[in-house]
Amino acid sequence: MLQERHPHLCFEIVAMSTTGDKILDTALSKIGEKSLFTKELENALERNEVDLVVHSLKDLPTTLPPGFTIGAVCKRENPHDAVVFHPKYSGKTLDSLPDKSVIGTSSLRRAAQLKRKFPQLEFRDIRGNLNTRLRKLDEREDFSAIILAAAGLRRMGWDSRIGQILSPTDCLYAVGQGALAVEVRARDQEVLELVSIVHDAETGLRCIAERAFMKRLEGGCSVPVAVSTTMKDSQLYLTGAVYSLDGAESLQETMQTSVDFPQEDTEGPNDDTQHVGIGAKTAPHQAQQAAEKLGMGLAELLLSQGAGQILTVARQLNDAREPAGPALGSNGKAAPQPPCQTVA
Repeated sequence: MLQERHPHLCFEIVAMSTTGDKILDTALSKIGEKSLFTKELENALERNEVDLVVHSLKDLPTTLPPGFTIGAVCKRENPHDAVVFHPKYSGKTLDSLPDKSVIGTSSLRRAAQLKRKFPQLEFRDIRGNLNTRLRKLDEREDFSAIILAAAGLRRMGWDSRIGQILSPTDCLYAVGQGALAVEVRARDQEVLELVSIVHDAETGLRCIAERAFMKRLEGGCSVPVAVSTTMKDSQLYLTGAVYSLDGAESLQETMQTSVDFPQEDTEGPNDDTQHVGIGAKTAPHQAQQAAEKLGMGLAELLLSQGAGQILTVARQLNDAREPAGPALGSNGKAAPQPPCQTVA
């Protein structure tokens, strides 16, 4: 994308692995480290070994280390979750699967919502990269289907594996899901100017609201927090929700705000003008500020209704779970497992 916009420049791609890429046998919600997929990349950025790093935005903590900023958020791919079915269930939907079918997901957010929507199904952790998860689905009988981000499947060219897209009425998505973030050194004005051309204003504002919502709730992989955002006629709409681990308790509300502000003359992003880590210089500061306040305000509303207690209990129960737990039914209890069942 940058090469297309700057054909006169040469961009060298440096492939790197992170801690999160190497831990394939434990659910992310059990690990606890907030920078699983970012620390090694940021270390390289700090040492000037690279000039910018590209992340899945949902992997980036809402507070970045000092000296870094998100200089651009690229136009969002489909943020919704997708269902990939075992070959023998091709053409099915979650509604039409046999009772007690096991669905693979390591996301507490997905599991909590889908337990509410599909109480006849059971859910079990599954880890690994996309290739690994698809292989576990196709080559074993452990899972009837797995839940993955639609954006990841589409970026890999695997649209044909998507059997069902989950709408927000079925499953609200993760904060920042489907968006790519370009992280840079906050004081590197040359690189900030370079990457600003790929920033998508609407995506940036939506993700600022989502990240502010999660930050105020102190959410993350270890608690079920979900969102959905839309933009219409310069109004930004944010729906946010919290859930108990079994999905039995939930709170959900929607708020909106105007983001119709003119572009100001600025010196560019720095440590003082970030909005939950995002400081794209091509977006109006007042609009970013309004989006951040929207997220904070919605979180405050849910907290006033008891969200803090729901998330505290969810965090405690998650901490008490085994690292690779058994399948859970809609009542939160362990479901029977067949002999020699392998849980990833």
